[in-house]
Amino acid sequence: MATLSARATDDSLSRLADDPRSAPGLAWIAKNSSWVTDQQIRLSEIPAPEFGEAARGQALAALFAASGLKVRTDDTGNVIGELTGSDPGVVLLVAHLDTVFPAGTDVHVKRDGSRLVGPGISDNAAGLSALVGLARAFSESRVRTRKTIALVGDVGEEGEGNLRGVRALVNEYGSRLSAVIAVDGPSTDYITTQGIASRRFEVTVTGPGGHSWSDFGEPNPITALARGIVKFSAIRVPDDPRSSFNFGVIDGGTSVNSIPARASVKVDLRSEDENELARLAKALQEAMAAGVKEESASSSRGGDGDYTTSGELHLDFVSIGLRPAGKLPADSPLLAAFRGVDSYLGNRSRLERSSTDANIPHSRGRGRRRRTRRRLAHPRRVVRPHRPRPRPEAPLPRRPRARRPRPLTFAPPACPC
Repeated sequence: MATLSARATDDSLSRLADDPRSAPGLAWIAKNSSWVTDQQIRLSEIPAPEFGEAARGQALAALFAASGLKVRTDDTGNVIGELTGSDPGVVLLVAHLDTVFPAGTDVHVKRDGSRLVGPGISDNAAGLSALVGLARAFSESRVRTRKTIALVGDVGEEGEGNLRGVRALVNEYGSRLSAVIAVDGPSTDYITTQGIASRRFEVTVTGPGGHSWSDFGEPNPITALARGIVKFSAIRVPDDPRSSFNFGVIDGGTSVNSIPARASVKVDLRSEDENELARLAKALQEAMAAGVKEESASSSRGGDGDYTTSGELHLDFVSIGLRPAGKLPADSPLLAAFRGVDSYLGNRSRLERSSTDANIPHSRGRGRRRRTRRRLAHPRRVVRPHRPRPRPEAPLPRRPRARRPRPLTFAPPACPC
């Protein structure tokens, strides 16, 4: 096998693409985009809810093994396929296995004209199938790289997974890591170079409960939560640093005619700035405590009857997620590599921020990610190597806050390793 290397310049990428040793892999990509799309559909139709990624992981492991990768599954559940290099360094490409859709969701993929429609078809069956296509391209070219290429389907990216998969990978490879690339969704129009910090809490209020008639006047945990939510929602959230909050899941009660003994809400807080995030977390605690206090004070509601209370409310905060912030330096060789690929392909990517698998390598000085929030994808059209088109010197304007990424076609990018 030949060992190839290239720096991320237009000239070196052109030479790498034109090298006869790269030709078989590039030719395979050009001829087999439909096969990669088939794998995208196949993987998307294997349910992979939070903490339930094993079946999809097994299918990915089989595809990696068929391409000749050295495959293993670690204790966390990450499916790892390695192409061993001649040097000790590692380039990690990771795509998450899990989806936001709960168990029991119909994950059948449908075709709508030229589009594929289905839960998770983009996020993140697109990323997984890109790794599968890259593995086959390496196999067909029989090229060896200087650094070990680790292609990984990781667990725990969505929801309450708390990035446990990528945390384990970064800890395992440690100082051997040269770069981490998170492949998520089919978009090629932006590169995530900044990880947005987030904290997630489950706030629970408990009380004595009771019957809506005979125990009227007892403090109500749901009402206490509602008071707290209203108070917190009234606080000022800055545009700079950009921050956000979301009350995503509320649970509690057993029937319409009973006072609940327990109620809970799950909250997501995000900010570009760690200090602002800490301020929001403190404000949330204060607002919820005030809501509980107000509800307790307003119990024993008056009227013609004699209503008394026999219990009190208790407030409990549990952290269910913590994602660190981080930013890829503007002079990062990894960013330069993808700018070089963009230039070679005639693509234009803007820089973006998000809260993803890339937060962990970003917080430790490595990482890059592409993403779209749409659960919709076009079947792939292959991006064929060509000479760069002229590009304007002026930088792209910042995307308006309310605008959502447009669904784009996807092709596995050339590897600049």
